[in-house]
Amino acid sequence: MMKPFLPLFLWYYPWALTFRWTQAYSSQELLHEMGIGWNLGNTLEAFGDWITGTTPQAYETAWGNPVTTEAMIQAVRGYGFRTVRIPVAWSNLMEKDGTYTINALLLKRVEEVVGYALKHQLFVILNIHYDGGWWTQFADDTTKEEAFRKYKRIWEQVAEYYREYDEHLIFESLNEEGCFDTLWNRYSMTGDKGKAYGLLNQINQTFVEIVRESGGRNTERHLLLAGYCTDIDLTVDWTYTVPQDSQQRVMVSVHYYTPSSFTLLEEDADWGKAETYWGSTTEINYLKSEFNKLKSRFVDQGIPVIIGEFGVTASNKDPESHYLFLRTVTEYALELGICPIVWDHGQYFNRKALTFKDPTIGKLFQEIDQSLNLPPFTIITTTTATATTATTTTTNTKNKTTIATATTTTTTAIIKSSPTPTTTTTTTIPNNNSLPTSIASMAPIVQRIMDLYLPMVSPELQIFNISTTL
Repeated sequence: MMKPFLPLFLWYYPWALTFRWTQAYSSQELLHEMGIGWNLGNTLEAFGDWITGTTPQAYETAWGNPVTTEAMIQAVRGYGFRTVRIPVAWSNLMEKDGTYTINALLLKRVEEVVGYALKHQLFVILNIHYDGGWWTQFADDTTKEEAFRKYKRIWEQVAEYYREYDEHLIFESLNEEGCFDTLWNRYSMTGDKGKAYGLLNQINQTFVEIVRESGGRNTERHLLLAGYCTDIDLTVDWTYTVPQDSQQRVMVSVHYYTPSSFTLLEEDADWGKAETYWGSTTEINYLKSEFNKLKSRFVDQGIPVIIGEFGVTASNKDPESHYLFLRTVTEYALELGICPIVWDHGQYFNRKALTFKDPTIGKLFQEIDQSLNLPPFTIITTTTATATTATTTTTNTKNKTTIATATTTTTTAIIKSSPTPTTTTTTTIPNNNSLPTSIASMAPIVQRIMDLYLPMVSPELQIFNISTTL
């Protein structure tokens, strides 16, 4: 019954096709769908003065990993990962004229990899990684201003480039460089702790403001804020503050490589003795107590948490201990509503063979993902419209007088609801100047009509709350 009514409605109110439907996800709801994550490590964040190539791919492969392919990302998704974190060194190939202009080819290459992930239904986290180590300039009063200028310029460009990408793309303020030992030594506990934390708090607040002010879908994008040193104990410290955000769509990032004597050390060092085994009751309880701190300090307060990196990078560890560590981190994080993202610089996933080097680890992540029973993307449903206008004049052939003039607008509406295909409808409607004085007031009417009509056209579409984009 509603089908004939929609064209009639659009004849009177063609502006209806400029509405956008959005689902008001909270960051915690979004995080729930992110499942288990995987880091594309030692790839787009690779840097070095010794790299002589002039293309993004020269840097991408400089640390030993192959060029990232769509097949690679698709295979990662097949192992149960639903999120990919893409560390980036935006300074690579950057203009040296003081404008901090990101190389256009690098922007395009990163976008290509982001596209692989989104196509195969992976959430994407994009950050500024170590990036050559210029972060130390923040802690020096003589270079602090210039460091902020560079930081702002990078995020202004990245935010602008991705301003119309939907909420499956998340920006992360920085990696784990947000600790300033020259201001406050975290080991000896000497120096000005407030100044050190205040600096990271300022960086994170600046990040939020830059992204929000860039417009487009960045005004409501979910943002990930680095914790202090991305260390759990230092981040749950109340000196660390979560930035003010009008959208309240911010999350906190920490990393977990504890104990480093097991996860990182392959041989004894002056600061510790390498451990081959992990998994005692004491060790497991310690892990859980650390994660419980995150839940109490952030999750229970409505601030989601992502463990942006965890894993075992050392190669000479007891396999069963290794499996237990990965499983315990992953399962307990998910139990607390925290998203775990494993660090992989090539030690886990064989990016040429497109399989896990240790099948047991690949199967481990697959099984945990399957136990979550998560749906595919419940992406925002959106409509966009393009219009072309044509004027037709009817003339009396004898006296050349105008009989009538009619103006029509052909509007093509593109309706998207991932993972379903795009639906395109084209409607030709006459212009109508008698539009309502308050277009926004018609939103409930449009909502009701679309709710009733569109399921008849494409039942799989999910229509959410209307917001005008006029």
